[in-house]
Amino acid sequence: MKSLPKLLAICGSTRQASSNHQLINALKTLAEGIFEITDALPLVNIPHFNPDEDMDPEQAPAPVKAFREQLEAADAVLISTPEYAIGVPGTLKNAIDWTVSSMHFSSKPVALITAGTSGYKAHQSLLGTLLIIESRITEATQLVIPAVKTKINSQGIITDELTLNNVRKLVNSLADITAGKEVTLLPSPGLR
Repeated sequence: MKSLPKLLAICGSTRQASSNHQLINALKTLAEGIFEITDALPLVNIPHFNPDEDMDPEQAPAPVKAFREQLEAADAVLISTPEYAIGVPGTLKNAIDWTVSSMHFSSKPVALITAGTSGYKAHQSLLGTLLIIESRITEATQLVIPAVKTKINSQGIITDELTLNNVRKLVNSLADITAGKEVTLLPSPGLR
C-alpha cells in the first residue's frame, strides 16, 4: 500500500483553544486518506531570529534545527494563522525567518489559511513572504476566512457550508501540487 504524503501543519496562534487550532483539527478530518498530518512543534519555543546564530546550520539553536527537520521531512506544509493588529503573528514570522537561509520552503507545496476577524492584510503580507522564499502556492491553496468564530465550533467542526467547501477545495488542490500535477503557481512578488 502506498504511503500518504506527509503534511506539516503550522498554527500561527499560540493559544491552544484558538480558532486556527480548531481549523487544523477540522482539516485533519477532511484530509483523512489524502495526507498524513503532523503538527509542527510549538513556535513559542523558537528563539528570536538572529543572523549571527544562523551562519552555520549545524550551530543553529536546537528548536530551530527541530523545526527545520520537520519541514525537511514534510512533502507539503499547511499554515493556519490569525491576523494580529492587521499583521502576521510575530512567532510565525520569526519561525519563517529562520528558514530563509536554509531554504526549507523553497519548492515546497504550501497551503495558507488566514482566519480571524478579517485577515486580509496579514494574508497578503504572509503570502508575499512565502512566495519570495519560493513556496509553491496556487490561487486554490490560499484562503482567507473572515469572522472565523461564526464558521467553526469549539469541537473543530466547520459549520459554514461555503467555508467547508473552500477548505475541501484547498486540501484537494494541495494534494494535486504535492502529487506533481501541473498547476499554475502564483508568481513571486519579485518577478512581477
